Amino acid sequence: MILERIALMGEYTFKKEERLCNKRLIRALFSRGSSFVLYPFRISFLNLREESPSGALAQVIISVPKKKFKKAVHRNLLKRRMREAYRMNKAAAVYGFLPSGKGVLLLSIHYIGKELLDSNTISRKMKLALERMKDEYMRIYMAENH
Repeated sequence: MILERIALMGEYTFKKEERLCNKRLIRALFSRGSSFVLYPFRISFLNLREESPSGALAQVIISVPKKKFKKAVHRNLLKRRMREAYRMNKAAAVYGFLPSGKGVLLLSIHYIGKELLDSNTISRKMKLALERMKDEYMRIYMAENH
């Protein structure tokens, strides 16, 4: 069942349906969601009971602050590296534990680091952050069901 969902979503893809663009959902994520910091990321997440308009099990928004990285080249480089790290780790860390038909997971990954990190470091940290998000999700949302 889990493998079918991963195959349907494309194990190593990051499609438009998986990107969080809806302003109402973004507002809900930041007003009602839980968050934690695992340097160099701040992760916010919320499990919505309603189905996603796009049909995805999880939707993510990735951001890098203009205040810390003045040059668009550096912001775009970090966002590219973060998207790639998320894309490579999402199958095991995100889609592997999400219950089907239980709504949508909204996820925000905000870069709070002060320096440009290389791809390997970002990938390693992203994997750790997604694992911690999984643990927090299980603690918060699975406790509500029992």
